[in-house]
Amino acid sequence: MTWDTITLDVDADGVATLTVDRPEQLNALTVDTLEAIGEALDEAEVDGARALVLAGAGDEAFVAGADISYMVELSTPEAQAYAELGHRVADAIEAFPAPTVAAIDGYAFGGGCELALACDLRVAAESAVLGQTEIDLGIIPGWGGTQRLSRLVGDETAKRLVFLGERIDAAEAAEVGFVGEVVADDAFDDRIDELADELAAKPAFATRAAKEALNAVHDGTQKGGLALERRAWAGLFGTHDQREGMRAFLEKREPEFE
Repeated sequence: MTWDTITLDVDADGVATLTVDRPEQLNALTVDTLEAIGEALDEAEVDGARALVLAGAGDEAFVAGADISYMVELSTPEAQAYAELGHRVADAIEAFPAPTVAAIDGYAFGGGCELALACDLRVAAESAVLGQTEIDLGIIPGWGGTQRLSRLVGDETAKRLVFLGERIDAAEAAEVGFVGEVVADDAFDDRIDELADELAAKPAFATRAAKEALNAVHDGTQKGGLALERRAWAGLFGTHDQREGMRAFLEKREPEFE
């Protein structure tokens, strides 16, 4: 499929790059763009993506947020529908069966932060600026930010970011745990490629099982999560990648995963 506001590329190694392509609008998220992201995630899964990078086109923004010109006159039922669409997309990113990386280069505000929070890993360029800035629009994060941000950075930091609408640079974002890595601007693209290639080279079944188990930490009790982990762990035995990974270790060679 092709879309007007996003692009999707899946390379020979299974790295999918999903780019929001509205640089003149700082990659702000319209209804059409959100729907396109959802469709592209489905297509990337069908294409067998082993890692997925979420990026923004141009030099200024990852995703500067939701489309304020669309939101300004929404009724409560319309706002509810928009929130549900944003949640469906963020949930689809979180549940994507391969590791996802938010490549945060430039501004990441509001809904852009929320999509980044739904990714497994977040890498920021040195010049990136992040913030849950909705409070200054008279609203709150509505696509999962109130929940995922607290889990990532803790209640105190999350409340400061949300209550004050602070914009923080990449270094501070790394300090509070918002992003896992900060990279010099001129090395950013190479680092994203390197990380995505490394993730894609890992055994796909094991990576998927690990992601499911790790995500379950937030979905219920520790007892339930541990039970899921046991099932996922045991279910990997007998797969090609499990046999190959262990044999390669014992034979002191590099594994050849499927």
